[in-house]
Amino acid sequence: MTTQPPPPPDSTPDRPPARTSAASPHPGAALSRTLGLGDAVIIGLGSMIGAGIFAALAPATAEAGSWVFLALALAALVAYCNATSSAQLAAQYPTSGGTYAYARAQLNPSLGLVAGWGFVIGKTASTAAMALTFAAYAAGEAWQKPLAVLALLAITTVNTLGISKTARMTRWIVLSVLAILGVLLAVIAAGDEFSFGVISSAASRIDASGNLVVPAGFDLFGVLQAAGILFFAFAGYARIATLGEEVREPRRTIPRAIVTALAITAALYAVIAVAVMGVLGPAQLAQSAVPLAEAVGRSTWAQALVRVGAALACLGALLGLAAGLGRTIFAMARDSRHFGFLAHVGERFRTPARAEFLVCAAAVVLVLLGDIRQAIGFSSFGVLVYYAITNITAFTQTGAQRLYPRVLQVLGLVLCLLLAFTVSGQAVLVGAVLFVVIAAVVLVLRRRSP
Repeated sequence: MTTQPPPPPDSTPDRPPARTSAASPHPGAALSRTLGLGDAVIIGLGSMIGAGIFAALAPATAEAGSWVFLALALAALVAYCNATSSAQLAAQYPTSGGTYAYARAQLNPSLGLVAGWGFVIGKTASTAAMALTFAAYAAGEAWQKPLAVLALLAITTVNTLGISKTARMTRWIVLSVLAILGVLLAVIAAGDEFSFGVISSAASRIDASGNLVVPAGFDLFGVLQAAGILFFAFAGYARIATLGEEVREPRRTIPRAIVTALAITAALYAVIAVAVMGVLGPAQLAQSAVPLAEAVGRSTWAQALVRVGAALACLGALLGLAAGLGRTIFAMARDSRHFGFLAHVGERFRTPARAEFLVCAAAVVLVLLGDIRQAIGFSSFGVLVYYAITNITAFTQTGAQRLYPRVLQVLGLVLCLLLAFTVSGQAVLVGAVLFVVIAAVVLVLRRRSP
């Protein structure tokens, strides 16, 4: 195993970042460091506070029942372990590409490529699904696919105009969504239907005699499945790491931004879970297609606010997701002898526009082919495997590069694999086959390369 030297001092933020491969065929392609701590936190929040905050609680409750709060806590724990691994690696390797770049530098180039392509394929499906979800909230059924395509084109255009533009637009979206959620939570709390008694009946508690009372119907497999569903409401923290080449003072900024964004999101999700459970209860929540809309009651303006908030949240998630995917493809192309045309960085805006529009084109094709929201299970499997590789890579770091104890990486690895194999059997089968195909292609290309 070989390790790279520490990154260059943060006092030279405009200097090109440390290369993850000294033999890169395109060493001149580098992005500019323009993001501060606030921008990085906002991008992380925009990526995490997406459509999942409006819809993920229902399918998770259907799996875990009254134990959904345990599933939420488990999802947050997995996210925290993965986030600290990503932060530790990004601090040492402040470059684009996320786990692709980290595993390539720290472990093995082939393992890095497997992680990178798994992330790209799985998250491209998620990008298309997120665009369709935005359109479902924003328009009637007949206009959903055209509007989803327009959303992808608009988001990609913003991303290619510079990472500062992406951060600025994300900031306004996040602030708007938080304001909307604040109003909706106030409506729920003030309503006659809200009851802490419903919540207490769905949570473990100590009764008047000092005995522990736990909800009935505990199902470990159901809790794990629910945690897998809820985990992907948190998964956007990786966007900060994949944008590592554009963050100022990366060793200090990236770990703080990742943990801060995750903590804010976890707290917000917990509050929303309590509010919705307090109105609907576990049985009704499990059956709800739009739990937040049902929780706010029949008020026309509140229902409209839910739709606006969900649509905006989808756009914020799309911004971060598309930007992270573009940077991952750019990083892989920069180290490749076969796809060098995707390693281009525009002179004016310093963004990988070709890689960005490739992601957009692939997502548009998936949108036009049909409703691919069923592919989210496969995407979940792929991203959990991706984070398993992240934890393995972080475990091998030593000395001054180690920011967090190894027990977090071990726990993150075990939980990632556990959740990955509790998603649907079809998703596991398709995902496993795809990873085998990716690994085979990577090996063939490496043997043919001089």
